[in-house]
Amino acid sequence: MNVFLWVVQAVLAAVFGLAGAMHATQPKEKLRPMAPWVEDFTLTQIRLIGAVELLGAVGLILPAITGIASILTPLAATGLAITMIGAAAAHARRKEPAAIAVNVVLLALAAVIAWGRFGPNAF
Repeated sequence: MNVFLWVVQAVLAAVFGLAGAMHATQPKEKLRPMAPWVEDFTLTQIRLIGAVELLGAVGLILPAITGIASILTPLAATGLAITMIGAAAAHARRKEPAAIAVNVVLLALAAVIAWGRFGPNAF
């Protein structure tokens, strides 16, 4: 189970790291073709979403690898799950079912990490 959780953590860290870097650095016009939801948010809000995604990605890996404040790993997973609830709500408002499906999958993976790292496979 520990190996499975590490694999899921790595995959989620990569997904959220890449998305976060893109949201935190790219101009709104460049994001629009890939992420039409940016129309509903200010550039500052998009940058904050990117920062949350980046911090979550780092939180999934760094505390676990270093053994320093390892409680931050399941907390990061919980935070990313909550972020996906907000993302699903935004996509529901825009009537984007495909994006909601992606949010649900990412939410489920983050919830599995939170459950595993808070419970039976904590560090």
